[in-house]
Amino acid sequence: MRVITGTKRGRKLKTPEGLDVRPTTDKVKESIFSIVQFAVPGAVVLDLFAGTGQLGIEALSRGASKCLFVEKAQKTALLTEENVNLCGLSDKSAIKRTDAVTFLKNCPYRFDIAFLDPPYDSNLLADCLPLLAASMSDNGIVIAEHDGNFFPEDSYGELRLVKQYRYGQIYLSKFLSGSLEEGEI
Repeated sequence: MRVITGTKRGRKLKTPEGLDVRPTTDKVKESIFSIVQFAVPGAVVLDLFAGTGQLGIEALSRGASKCLFVEKAQKTALLTEENVNLCGLSDKSAIKRTDAVTFLKNCPYRFDIAFLDPPYDSNLLADCLPLLAASMSDNGIVIAEHDGNFFPEDSYGELRLVKQYRYGQIYLSKFLSGSLEEGEI
């Protein structure tokens, strides 16, 4: 697993042992950043269900101004922290060790981009998307990674589903907040 492009291009990231974390493949990660590429410079990013931190780190490498990583599992949060430090991005990062629902219920921040990649066999996307809507900036972008067993609603509060992408068994759902229309970014 590595950073694909930007200031930290080629930097190898530490990966977890075992099957507790399912890192996003390079192909899917490249697709995610193709989707959000013009919104990344200067963005405040949320990497919810951070795992190794690779999505937030990639965003910072590509010019995001800040990233908040949220990871519930202590061992995995430490891995996120190691990868952030390895890339020299701790000054632009914060790591919260808490579960996503609790974090979103009390979130005082606003985000321009949010990445959600929860365990596929959970109902966490359905729980988190309505809560996340209140924490997105006007014209914010949410990318949710999931399998074919999750069927997103057309909207969750101010978040509107605008497009879905499929990569084998992996799906990406793109949501926009506020008045931004698909094609404007």
